[in-house]
Amino acid sequence: MAIKGTAIVTGAGSGIGRSVAQALLRDGWNTVFCGRRKEPLDAAVREVTGTQAKGLAVSCDVTVPEQVEDLFAVAVEMFGRVDLLFNNAGMGCKAAPIDEIPVESWNEVVGVNLTGSFLCARAAFGAMRRQSPMGGRIINNGSISAHAP
Repeated sequence: MAIKGTAIVTGAGSGIGRSVAQALLRDGWNTVFCGRRKEPLDAAVREVTGTQAKGLAVSCDVTVPEQVEDLFAVAVEMFGRVDLLFNNAGMGCKAAPIDEIPVESWNEVVGVNLTGSFLCARAAFGAMRRQSPMGGRIINNGSISAHAP
């Protein structure tokens, strides 16, 4: 099977991100598994066998612009291009009346869910614009909180 392209999946250490990254790798995509904790990323990559595509675990805090830029630079250096970003990293905070939610918790959620998605989409767009042939796909995965906050 020919390699279908290169994908980056954020939040790939657990849950939906892990499942999507593993499915892409099994389907023939070179896949960068991105998350804050390296150990679960490495474990997720190791679980996929029998494919010619390559998996790569990269620790990255999507709220830190320099780490996001480094993530995309590593992907391009390793695989030559970026064809797909699955923007999935996200978090929530404990449900509480709004006047009881600490501002620090709010800022952390906004940092990951909004700023992190923006930084990754920004880096992906730049990589996709500079490569030849140009282009790619960005998928932004939202949470149930978008429908039932």
